[in-house]
Amino acid sequence: MFRVFFLIFEPGVAWERIAQARRGYVFILLTYLLPIILLATAVEGWGLLQWGKWQPYFKKTRVFSETTVLHFEILQALLLLAVVFISAALLHVASQNFHGRRTYLQVFTTVAYSFSPLFLLHLLNAGPAMPPAVPWAIGIVLTIWILYQGVPRVLSPDPAHAFGIYLSAVFIVVLASGMTRLLTAMFLLGQFNFTHSWFTRELGKFLGQ
Repeated sequence: MFRVFFLIFEPGVAWERIAQARRGYVFILLTYLLPIILLATAVEGWGLLQWGKWQPYFKKTRVFSETTVLHFEILQALLLLAVVFISAALLHVASQNFHGRRTYLQVFTTVAYSFSPLFLLHLLNAGPAMPPAVPWAIGIVLTIWILYQGVPRVLSPDPAHAFGIYLSAVFIVVLASGMTRLLTAMFLLGQFNFTHSWFTRELGKFLGQ
């Protein structure tokens, strides 16, 4: 998990070691991705229980129940995990438009490690007055920076196509993580309407609304 700091401050060296290690899905999931996601959601959940979250529309701080926090953080952890796999799948498809053969594992490795600062900064959401958009904005900037270093080292594209693959990666990670952050932020800030459809009503029941 501490590799995230290495990726932020020494991205070139960190990516070289990641590329040479050639770790598999299970190793990346169990030793890196899941721990950082679980830590982030657990700390945020603790903050929601202890301090709540300021909801500007209602001009008050809402302290969430244990059931709501538990269900919300489980759902959010699954969404964050899904964002990694979906982003990797989309980038894998997009990269086929450029010369060279890249495996899904290579793309998954690049995306999973690049997302780590975004997940780490999720810890800031434990603060009651912290707008959810702020940690996401800082985290996505760091993710874009780390991607810039990781794409050429792990995906090994032709120099002529490296920037195209990088731009595709940036578009995908910003869109996928941004949509997820928007949905979860709307719930935390009290802006989610659970009465529009059967799905949202069922979702509201699951979250204890």
